[in-house]
Amino acid sequence: MHEANHSVVSEFVFLGLSNSWTIQLFLFLFSCVLYVASLLGNFLIVLTVTSDPHLQSPMYFLLANLSIIDLICSSSTAPKMIYDLLRKHKTISFGGCITQIFLIHAIGGTEMLLLIAMAFDRYVAICKPLHYLTIMSPQKCILILVASWIIGFIHSVTQLLFVVDLPFCGPNELDSFFCDLPRFIKLACMDTNALEFMVTANSGFISVASFLILIISYMFILMTVQKKSLGSLAKALSTLSAHVMVVILFFGPLIFFYMWPFPTSHLDKFLAIFDVIITPFLNPVIYTLRNKEMKAAMRRLQGRNLEVGAVSDL
Repeated sequence: MHEANHSVVSEFVFLGLSNSWTIQLFLFLFSCVLYVASLLGNFLIVLTVTSDPHLQSPMYFLLANLSIIDLICSSSTAPKMIYDLLRKHKTISFGGCITQIFLIHAIGGTEMLLLIAMAFDRYVAICKPLHYLTIMSPQKCILILVASWIIGFIHSVTQLLFVVDLPFCGPNELDSFFCDLPRFIKLACMDTNALEFMVTANSGFISVASFLILIISYMFILMTVQKKSLGSLAKALSTLSAHVMVVILFFGPLIFFYMWPFPTSHLDKFLAIFDVIITPFLNPVIYTLRNKEMKAAMRRLQGRNLEVGAVSDL
């Protein structure tokens, strides 16, 4: 009985995405392409925003930090997933599993708050343009960013405090390709129903509340603009459409994963791939293809690189 109170599991085994070698090879190639593309796309956004003097506004400061978060988010799980697709025995150490859980929830919590900050930035820019630079000053942007990271860190640590000392004595198989709290808790050698409900309700409530705040804020912006003119409404719709697409892509899988009462392993895995690989790839695509200033800045960056290359050849 004394030994049963202590964890004896030193590693966890991932069951992965599929038992078919053909499907695993396809997923390997698909994931590699999207992961590399998301790294390049998000890095390009960060480089463009930091190097172009025309993009030194609060909106682009927040956008660059969103890209940094996407870089960290995808890199916390995607490389391990891609590596495991070519392995028969997919394992992760206990410490590695805890680290993954911490990063996923810390980065996820930070990104939620950053998306809310971006929505507030659009509200001020569209509804209070004369006060925009005063309300969204550089100091306040940095304060928003620091607060987002601190709250994300607190959220993740709070979640882990309840589970890090759980006893694990087997089995140690996770029907997934990464570690997350719901499946991790189920493997503990004790009754975890109350703990599962608390963790799921906590993450689910935060996801739903953040999503509703964002959607209501966008609706409020459109209602405010509509009172001015139809031209202003069309411009606001064009500006907000990219933000709404990113919000739906980010929160959709999270809300379904935590709030859907009839979880299925295959659907959960698909949504997890969407969050880990596809969303970080789509974010830079959405923001660059639908933003004239970003496209112009990237052309200027390309032009400068070509000039530097031509001078070096001489």
